[in-house]
Amino acid sequence: MSVVFLSTGPPTVNVEHLDALAESYGVSIDAREKEHYLHLLNGLDATSNAITSLPAYTDPRLLPAASTLPRTYEKLSGKPDKNPLNTWSHRTSITASNPSDVRLSRKTVVFKDNVSIAGVPLTGGTFPELLVGKPDYPVPGIDAVVVKRVLESGGVVKGSANCEHFSMSPLSFTSASGPVHNAWLKGYTTGGSSSGCAAMVAASQVRAWRKRHGLSSPSPSNNDEEELGESVDMAVGGDQGGSIRIPAAYAGIYGLKATHGLVPYTGIISLVPMIDHTGPMTMTLEDNAMMLGVLAGWDGMDPRCTPETPLRQNVPDYLGLLEAWRAEKDLKGDWTPQMAGKGLRIGVIKEGLEVVGLTSEVKSVITAAAEQFKAVGANVEEVSIPMHIIGPAIWTVATRPYMVEHGLQNRVTPYLQYAMPDVTPPVLNQKAFDLLNKHNPAVANMFFNSAFMNSKPDANQALAKAMGHVQQLRDAYDEVLKDFDVLLTPVNPKVGSKHPEYTMDVGKKMEPAIGATLNTCQFNVTGHPALSMPAGWGRTPDGPGMLPVGMQLVGKRFDELSIFKAAAAWEVGGKGLDRWNGQINWTASRSSVI
Repeated sequence: MSVVFLSTGPPTVNVEHLDALAESYGVSIDAREKEHYLHLLNGLDATSNAITSLPAYTDPRLLPAASTLPRTYEKLSGKPDKNPLNTWSHRTSITASNPSDVRLSRKTVVFKDNVSIAGVPLTGGTFPELLVGKPDYPVPGIDAVVVKRVLESGGVVKGSANCEHFSMSPLSFTSASGPVHNAWLKGYTTGGSSSGCAAMVAASQVRAWRKRHGLSSPSPSNNDEEELGESVDMAVGGDQGGSIRIPAAYAGIYGLKATHGLVPYTGIISLVPMIDHTGPMTMTLEDNAMMLGVLAGWDGMDPRCTPETPLRQNVPDYLGLLEAWRAEKDLKGDWTPQMAGKGLRIGVIKEGLEVVGLTSEVKSVITAAAEQFKAVGANVEEVSIPMHIIGPAIWTVATRPYMVEHGLQNRVTPYLQYAMPDVTPPVLNQKAFDLLNKHNPAVANMFFNSAFMNSKPDANQALAKAMGHVQQLRDAYDEVLKDFDVLLTPVNPKVGSKHPEYTMDVGKKMEPAIGATLNTCQFNVTGHPALSMPAGWGRTPDGPGMLPVGMQLVGKRFDELSIFKAAAAWEVGGKGLDRWNGQINWTASRSSVI
């Protein structure tokens, strides 16, 4: 291999620098050889400077379409009169004048605030000093691929939704902008880290649910705008350990973590590429299927895509196929509350109902959901996958060594990609630690976790072993999925709790999140698709109200259609949010916690 170094100007690397580099490896260089190594280092430095001096290149495929310009925005964080649930980060309204199709025509869509929207500030749920080392947030010049596809399909981009600090919380009180409230019960978690996305879609769900059940807003003025604020039809969230599915469960909406690599992640702040997912969060199952068809397909830029990722023209019409399957069953007389699930095979993961912290309230809802699958004619069996219990440990060890380097410092991976050049977090120092410790100690803990894992003498061997067990875990699910269409687990281990009181006690801020991902993070490392959907209601553990409980349906990789079929058949027996006995005074419950 030949290497060519550009050499211009006087040398900048001196002997002291060379000695320091050598010492970092615990080696010494003979004085007679230093001249040669200095020459090579100075050549490299000159070459590096030549590249650094070049103007930045932006892939034209990511530039905003001219028909969507100019763009304006309004910052809504910190404006409770316009943003009562603190769901919005920045509001805008962007449409394409000549969309290529109309699948999302007039549908309003918001994006998690780690997704690039050209001309709109990007926060990542944190402070600008921690994201870019400056007092102002970066303003991207590109549209993430998911943004472009929503616009190309006729959707209305309404802006960015608040998210948790660096996407590192399964609950919704860590954002730099303050807590994001559950649309069903203000003051309670709506889940994270796609918290604003979930609550904003849920606000639309609340309005539709109340209308269906003849209930009104409990606000003093009986005005749900004052109570809920502006809402949207759909959202695009992000999921590295459950951050689409967990908030979808707490919020009573539908959230899909599609197969890894099916929906391009280009233009979105990463945590670790192996577990990065983005996907649809919607009011209905049908909207979720439709939106997946819009978002999915190879983009030619995301290294997370694989040879299994379909080209855009080969992406299944998930909604059309679902409707055709439903129509075929209806023609046979099978689309009934007794027969809709006929032919479907549902595996209830035994270990999913044994995770630490799973409450009897949630377990009873999931048990009832499994019974409903039986009632609609599906074949339901309990199945044991012992590795499911150790899955979170595998996820942890396989990702912790990279989490700071890639997720908190945006270190570019050695794969061709759009590298988010505007995200330039500084190195952790005392000032940064104090901010993190105050607002989200989980992020500060991640710095310590990553440094600790990488400092261990057997760090590489431990990581290699964890990677091997990722494959073993994937194989374990694949083996069981040979006999089942979908697997069933709970999503949230307990009914949503109140936001913790503001305190400097790290334990009180960390404790509520413990165990939240024990049924979700496994499928981030294995890459299987997983849908969170509302299965019923549970009483809150610390108040008089009720909040949604979600169930998770997991399918074979790149077989999202089977998940949609199973979910649709289950709902013929009654939708989760309509499993309501009508005896609870919702208005009183709500007013008592506001």
